[in-house]
Amino acid sequence: MMTQPDHPLERLSELDKALPSAADGLTAAEFLATKPRLSAFSTPVMTLDDSSIEQNLAAMAQWCTAHGVELAPHGKTTMSPVMWQRQIRCGATAITLATFSQIRVAVHFGIRRIQLANALVDPVALRWLAQKMADHPDLDVHVWADSIDTVDAMVAPLDDVAVARPVPVLVELGAPGGRTGARSVPEAVEVAERVSASGALRLAGVCGYEGALAHDASDQSLSRVRGYLQDMAELHRLLDAQGLYPATGDVVVSAGGSAYFDVVAEVLAPLAEGRVRVVVRAGAYVIHDDGFYTGITPFGRDETGDTTHRLRSAMHTWARVVSRPETGLALLDAGKRDVPFDEGLPTPQLVADRLGGPARPLADAQITAVNDQHAFLRIDPDSDLKVGNVVRLGLSHPCTAFDKWRWIPLLDGNGDDPHVIDLIRTYF
Repeated sequence: MMTQPDHPLERLSELDKALPSAADGLTAAEFLATKPRLSAFSTPVMTLDDSSIEQNLAAMAQWCTAHGVELAPHGKTTMSPVMWQRQIRCGATAITLATFSQIRVAVHFGIRRIQLANALVDPVALRWLAQKMADHPDLDVHVWADSIDTVDAMVAPLDDVAVARPVPVLVELGAPGGRTGARSVPEAVEVAERVSASGALRLAGVCGYEGALAHDASDQSLSRVRGYLQDMAELHRLLDAQGLYPATGDVVVSAGGSAYFDVVAEVLAPLAEGRVRVVVRAGAYVIHDDGFYTGITPFGRDETGDTTHRLRSAMHTWARVVSRPETGLALLDAGKRDVPFDEGLPTPQLVADRLGGPARPLADAQITAVNDQHAFLRIDPDSDLKVGNVVRLGLSHPCTAFDKWRWIPLLDGNGDDPHVIDLIRTYF
């Protein structure tokens, strides 16, 4: 699927990692018009597969529809406006972000429905948001608050500015040992009362992040997540019963990272009636991976045998063998600056004599460590892997893969040397 560059006049150059010299001085559109292939690029290079992205977008959209929840995917995964627009076209109702700088990027590129999965207490940021809300009547940015102090810190900078509309606030419920969030339902109710008493803010719902409470799909982890979400449902019902929500406007109940959104739907989707919207925020699904999320995705836990909703890793990095210093060891030209390593090391998958050449499986191989610019590839002592060969690596955790690349070639997936049909620009 061909998309339009974010900045059609931005020119490529030798400052852009992995891009070929043939792209120097051209805009992305001009370069793509030359119909480049993967073989034109240098290693290391991270690539995206278009067909996998399309499958993942469709699978998540179908799942959300079937389970009665909305999707506001976390945009920090890719920080790519092109990817955000693809997600919106496939049914996402908003984009979730994590920082003020990310909001600025999104607003710049025309995103108008945003959930900030964080508190916003920077006075400069709050005044900027108030001005943008005045400039753009269609701009809707929900922010989080987890304490009375947070609410007071938000209100103070807005006292001396003209607020076109009250800033929508979601009260964040946390849990002991979690990340942010009020540590109990009664504390969260007090936060909601403080928001409701402010003319500059509007109580818009409740939220939280269950992913901070568990890190696997064990029964114990799923039980803890389920209990937390039940507390969130109780919080919502209390706020509603006490009349703390405004008489008009939607009410949002939001949870669900990329690991437990099925439990979120199980517990919270029954709340979605009338003006109440249940919103999940899974972001990694669009790219998926060959590591952490493959092992924890709800689609992989489906015990019904349903194969409708399946995700494929859309990201890989191609790295070249630059040294064979001893038997059973090869050094690749990709390291911490090029591949994610926080949720598992890359996985060797294929090997080719050259980038864009016929590839074959690479068996009995493992990445055991990464330095800044090198990966240690342990191989069979009898392996015929040679200096100059190119290895395709499966990656774990897209959130820390995209931030290492400014331009990422999007491949059509046809043949050993596929065409590059887009350059995905990131804004980290």
